[in-house]
Amino acid sequence: MRKILSAVMALIAVVVTAAPAVSAADHTVTFVNKSGQTIWVGSGVNADGSVNFARLPVLQNGQSATVTIPESSAPNHWRGKFFARQGCSGTSGSTFRCKVGDCGPWADRCGTGEQPASLAEFNFDRKDALAPWYNVSYVNAFSLPVTIAPRDPKAPPGSPECETMGCSQNLLPYCPPANLTRWDDGTPMLCTNPNRDAKTPYSNAIQSRCPKAYAWSKQDTEPGNSVVRQCRQCSGFTVTFHSGR
Repeated sequence: MRKILSAVMALIAVVVTAAPAVSAADHTVTFVNKSGQTIWVGSGVNADGSVNFARLPVLQNGQSATVTIPESSAPNHWRGKFFARQGCSGTSGSTFRCKVGDCGPWADRCGTGEQPASLAEFNFDRKDALAPWYNVSYVNAFSLPVTIAPRDPKAPPGSPECETMGCSQNLLPYCPPANLTRWDDGTPMLCTNPNRDAKTPYSNAIQSRCPKAYAWSKQDTEPGNSVVRQCRQCSGFTVTFHSGR
């Protein structure tokens, strides 16, 4: 009996030792619409094998929705951006178009690169011990105020890690007139950067009022800049689209 018990215990030890380690759960991103209008969430990915979303939510004002980042499947990373498409109409798959952030004829996904808009950018990478990384980018344009806030963060004491990035303030009233386009009713719609790679009146107006977002492409090289953050321990992020009117 003692020999049988020893054999059984040895077998259990082998099974426990051979069991695969539980992989980390995929992060999620929750979109919250506080813009005062309907938005169609769009996305784009870097040209590094990242897989774009085949379906994204349409949100009425006050609604929210959550997506899971596909970082546990090949290629084990997701680097890309989310944005709000505004003023959309037409039939999905044929005549669907948006006045801001247009990215093709589909209501629930993007088929082309996006037109200028405010961006929530992420770098999820299982091979990067410092990831995920995140930032808000107004480099191409400002359409809606965007904030990114980590969920369930565990940041080292006194560290800027896991800070909320972006800003909730509407910056359209500060757009240089030459860079501003308007809705049909005359209210400001979009502020477009005339030169994303240089300091301009556009970038000066954005950066002075929202230092935790990119206003031009090389802002992260400026001493003391505060445009990119990491959050090594969190369950995901909340991207909020605030009012631009």
